[in-house]
Amino acid sequence: MTRSVLVVDDEPLILELLADMLKELDCDVWTARHGAEALQLLERNANIDVLLTDVNMPGMSGYELAERARRMREGLGVLLLSGRESNGHGYPMIRKPFVRHELEAAMSRTVGLC
Repeated sequence: MTRSVLVVDDEPLILELLADMLKELDCDVWTARHGAEALQLLERNANIDVLLTDVNMPGMSGYELAERARRMREGLGVLLLSGRESNGHGYPMIRKPFVRHELEAAMSRTVGLC
């Protein structure tokens, strides 16, 4: 069964790179540039079962997005991404920059592979 992953990052190039990495791992990928857009996608698509989100974004942080998304969708897997933060506030986190095999390993340990 293929997993459906929602990737959220306010940097367009990073968002595209993450989406490409996940597609190489055979994930179905949805993308959003900010938290509000991500929440709308979660409302409209019941198939999304994993959220990968940057922590430092304008408007709504990745921490807030993760909390709100989990309230909307029980059992949603969450993996935070950050180049600056080291505290995941209870969520698993992968530090930027990373390469595809590091993303694959982090997903395997935390939210499961596609």
